[in-house]
Amino acid sequence: MRVLMIGDIVGRPGRKAVLDNLGFIRKEQNIDFVIANGENAAGGHGITKEIARQLYAAGVDVFTMGNHVWNKKEIITYIDKEKRLLRPANYPPGTPGAGFNIFETKSGHSIAVINVSGRIYMQELDCPFRTVDQILEEIKGKTKLIFVDFHAEATSEKVAMGWYLDGRVTAVCGTHTHVQTADERILPKGSAYITDIGMTGPRDSVIGVSTHLVIEKFITQMPRRFEVAETGYQFNAVVIDVDPVNGSALKIERIFELE
Repeated sequence: MRVLMIGDIVGRPGRKAVLDNLGFIRKEQNIDFVIANGENAAGGHGITKEIARQLYAAGVDVFTMGNHVWNKKEIITYIDKEKRLLRPANYPPGTPGAGFNIFETKSGHSIAVINVSGRIYMQELDCPFRTVDQILEEIKGKTKLIFVDFHAEATSEKVAMGWYLDGRVTAVCGTHTHVQTADERILPKGSAYITDIGMTGPRDSVIGVSTHLVIEKFITQMPRRFEVAETGYQFNAVVIDVDPVNGSALKIERIFELE
């Protein structure tokens, strides 16, 4: 069984990258299930109902989110109705939406997807480590296929989460930094790991933003309104081969496609 996890989709170029590539990749790589981080899909900040529906139609099965989850106000009501749209599970109790859910793959297997946010250099939410512990207890016996999108800034926090969950989940994949790391591996107890899947968005940019705007801000230290760059795109993802019987990962491979 094969699962595809797509790095942060950023703006129109990121959506185009998904529309251009996902159908081919699903067929060519025999993908059973697709998880994509969509927190930057609408102009670099948040996601809308229309964009989510467009990308579901293109082949995304589940969206995970992150610190920009609430940027589009319509999501506050939509996320309670759309079970395929997850927000970080470590938001306080009573927050709209869900941070995990169990879905069915193309091959008929149950698969759990968990979305949590880091706390270092990020908004201080509830502890992501204890939050995942609680979720794993709640879904015990329901599926052994468990995929975690850890949306975090600090590499140390992501690596720690990988080791903390090794052998307890199928995969721990980082998002948020928009730079694909080259440390993909299968950890000793059978969990796939990568510090950051990368970005699916404008290639000629500073992590998705027009280069001149970011450079000006660094040089002048004055506020700048950031805009998504529009030149070219990159498609960053990982393909994870798994054993559907015991839930262990067999292989993880990076994808880096350019327009």
